[in-house]
Amino acid sequence: MTDHRQQAPAAARNRDPILAVLRGVLPQAGTVLEIASGSGEHIMHFAAAMPGLVFQPSDPNPEARSSIAAWAADSGLANLRPPLALDAAAPPWPVTTVDAILCINMIHISPWAATEGLVRGAAVLLPPGGPLYLYGPYRRAGVATAPSNEAFDRDLRGRNPAWGLRDLEAVAALAAAAGFSGPAVTEMPANNLSVVFRRG
Repeated sequence: MTDHRQQAPAAARNRDPILAVLRGVLPQAGTVLEIASGSGEHIMHFAAAMPGLVFQPSDPNPEARSSIAAWAADSGLANLRPPLALDAAAPPWPVTTVDAILCINMIHISPWAATEGLVRGAAVLLPPGGPLYLYGPYRRAGVATAPSNEAFDRDLRGRNPAWGLRDLEAVAALAAAAGFSGPAVTEMPANNLSVVFRRG
């Protein structure tokens, strides 16, 4: 039998620091949509740790969805839904009600249109006060948070000119224009940031 479970080494390293932040961000009950779930390791970990929430993974990539489904089947978690085919940049999204949205390590490995779509979709779906949680490396005031991030940015742009680290201020301006609060920022290991916007 083929094992479709993918493994991302970074997920094992950052899932617990992310979870620690999410415990103070997510509601006690409701549905949490993850955009660009990738291998599925993050959302499986969060679903196991927070059984009072329902977690809805999604990804535009069929191979990623196969991995998510395989991890979900292996976990046996009742609060982890089957993955949706969802492209952040392509409305309408195939989901109608969510209480929180997560997006981990997507906006720097996708065109800016995906970030625009993410914010636009979150503004449509989230209730007032609902959190949009973003995680990853950023520039702040036009400066990368660490030399390693600057090298990462060069690598990303070498692979695809439409990719690269985003300015936190540009993301915050996009969110503000869509009716979100200013960002609540938490410094994370490995020069990453947790960034939380709440819908006004």
